[in-house]
Amino acid sequence: MNPEESVLSAEKKYLRTLEDFFTETWGKTRLFSHDIDHHRRVWRNARELLEVINSHGVTFGPEFPGKLMIACYIHDLGMSADSGIRHGIHSREMCRQFLQENFPGEPDCEDLLDAVEIHDNKEYTADDSSGNEILKLLSAADDLDAFGYIGIYRYIEIYLARGIRPELIGSEIKKNALGRFRNFKRNFGDYPELISKYRKKYLILDNFFTRYNKEVS
Repeated sequence: MNPEESVLSAEKKYLRTLEDFFTETWGKTRLFSHDIDHHRRVWRNARELLEVINSHGVTFGPEFPGKLMIACYIHDLGMSADSGIRHGIHSREMCRQFLQENFPGEPDCEDLLDAVEIHDNKEYTADDSSGNEILKLLSAADDLDAFGYIGIYRYIEIYLARGIRPELIGSEIKKNALGRFRNFKRNFGDYPELISKYRKKYLILDNFFTRYNKEVS
């Protein structure tokens, strides 16, 4: 099975079940920056990263796209229980529940569970040393959804939800986004087409909050 077939096979196996599980678990949570559309975009980003990596001759095992897809769809589901920094712990348990209820015969998934739990470590220490490729791609795919115009809205909503004052939001967002983009360049610098594309989206966000900071000051 070639890489493209592995991705299509994963979608056929998991997509409908994942979307149903997400919708049921998310319930009436009102946090639009992290709803199912965010998770769909993260999976789309992850697919793009996989496609580019595969085109350069780097491949993973046939089970990898399925694990990555599950991680993309569940990594922020824990925000239905806690929108703070502990949401990854909740997401891990929800991921474990998803596997137990729907695919109890799946092989070892500790790399998947670890990736879901610590994906939001934006100090980028764990993913630098663990060798967890699911974490590396999940973290990058998630970061890419923080850029561009959609990123402006997503950052503002979640930072306000976490109690960060409006006059501080711009500086905090610029710092966080810069860390995300630097990490992306460090991990995907061998793929200049990706760096060029997402630098433009990063700059949309960074320039917006540069102007924002001038006004609030």
